[in-house]
Amino acid sequence: MSYTTLEDFGKLTLRLSVGVLLLLHGIAKLLNGVSGIEGMVAAQGLPAFFAWAVYIGEVIAPLFLILGVYTRLGGLLVVANMLVAIALAHMGHLTQLTGSGGWRLELQGLYLFGGLAIAMLGAGRYSVGGKGGRWN
Repeated sequence: MSYTTLEDFGKLTLRLSVGVLLLLHGIAKLLNGVSGIEGMVAAQGLPAFFAWAVYIGEVIAPLFLILGVYTRLGGLLVVANMLVAIALAHMGHLTQLTGSGGWRLELQGLYLFGGLAIAMLGAGRYSVGGKGGRWN
C-alpha cells in the first residue's frame, strides 16, 4: 500500500471517529433539546437562543466530517464548538485530573484537537468532496 493511500485512510479514520462520536452527542440534543445549554448561555449574559448553535457544532459539522464535504470548515466548527463548551461548562475543570490520572477534559480535548487536525489535514481522497477544493 502506498504512502498516500495510507495517509488517505488515516484521514478517513480520523474524520469518521470524530464525526460519528460527536454526532451521537448532537442526536441526543436533537431528541432531548438544548434547555440545559440555554441556561448556561443565559447565565453568561448571552441570549438563550445562542444555545441553538450547538446543532451547528454537533450535527452539521460532524456530517461534514463524515461525508468529507467542507471538511476543513467542519473541523473548525468542531474546534469552535468545543471552545464554547469548555468556556460554558468546564472552565473549572481545566487543571483537574480524574481519579485514574487522566485529564478531566480528555473527551473535550480529543474533540478539540481532532477537529483542529482535520481542519489542517483536509478530507483526503476517500470523501464525497475528494481532494479538490479549498475547504475539503
